[in-house]
Amino acid sequence: MTVTGELTDVQRQIVQTVRDFVDKEVIPVANELEHADTYPAEIVAKMKEIGLFGLKIPEAYGGLGEPLTTYAHVVVELARGWMSLSGILNTHFIAAWQLETYGTEDQKQRFLPRMATGEIRAALSMSETHAGSDVQAIRCKAIRDGDVYRVTGTKMWVTNGLRAGIVMLLCKTDDDPDSRGRGMSVLVVEKEPERDKMPGLEIPPNIPKLGYKGVETTELIFDDFEVPAANLLGGEEGKGFYQIMAGIEVGRVNVAARAIGVAQRAFEEAIRYAQQRETFGKPIAHHQAIQFKLADMATKIEAAKLLMMQAARKKDAGERSDLEAGMAKLFASEMCVEVATEALRIHGGYGYSKEFTVERLYRDAPFLLIGEGTSEIQKMVIGRQLLERYRI
Repeated sequence: MTVTGELTDVQRQIVQTVRDFVDKEVIPVANELEHADTYPAEIVAKMKEIGLFGLKIPEAYGGLGEPLTTYAHVVVELARGWMSLSGILNTHFIAAWQLETYGTEDQKQRFLPRMATGEIRAALSMSETHAGSDVQAIRCKAIRDGDVYRVTGTKMWVTNGLRAGIVMLLCKTDDDPDSRGRGMSVLVVEKEPERDKMPGLEIPPNIPKLGYKGVETTELIFDDFEVPAANLLGGEEGKGFYQIMAGIEVGRVNVAARAIGVAQRAFEEAIRYAQQRETFGKPIAHHQAIQFKLADMATKIEAAKLLMMQAARKKDAGERSDLEAGMAKLFASEMCVEVATEALRIHGGYGYSKEFTVERLYRDAPFLLIGEGTSEIQKMVIGRQLLERYRI
């Protein structure tokens, strides 16, 4: 099966380059790095060399200027090799999209060229210990003090939190404790990569996880941390909730693409194993029960690709795409868990062994049910949009 239908020749070349990179540089070492929970520094350096961090950043700021559809297909290929690599890119591209879409020209000039080369990489921070899906319940605050904001509060589940050079921080910029969603803004927090303590900011050790290893997931503890007022995204307070939610649509396309990549790899592992493993005198692939599993797996993967492309194209067109992105993320993530589970079943006892890749895929898949909003949140978003579009 291929994921490059309806792409331009340039897009196909980019996707093929990434697929070759994954086959040569990622797949041979992914299991070892994942089991050791080791950050893939050498692989990330090669990702910088082939221009992946600037893939979607406009050419005017040093990037390749590719649309979200190209990015989505690249993420499929990266996740097919190792899902954590796509996580390293995800928050970077959400941040770049936010800067491109909402940033002042000064902010674009200061950050985007360095992001395009991978000189600095970005994280996104919205969740807190008490505020995940309920984004409006955040408490982290930033109080204006002359030419700076003073940030205080604790953020949670920050992918790339340690190694990022900038963090797109959602915080409250008013001092009313009962304001909830009112007065929320995004600050571009600049910090020193790989430094866990600096004045006003502490980054605790990486949070242990079931899967999604190799990429750090951290807390950020702010205590009167100074951020230049010039780093208020767009230069206007009170726009943060909208800026974050619009960026999350990009993230949901990314999660759908990740799910497709993981599921594609699980399918490839399963259909290969099914043709090698014999029971009752013939390969298990010749048993109808296994063929039915493979047919369902492949069909659902193809359906998820179509939903992903629909969401990416709509976002590229500058249209509101929360319905399409929600559908793509919901279907693809649930599909991925189903496919990974079926792949494990096809492998039998070997599927439970760390010697086989399907064990890793089985542990990675559940994260996709949660990242960028749970399946239940996606259904709420979809339901509300359907009622709005079919209002009587």
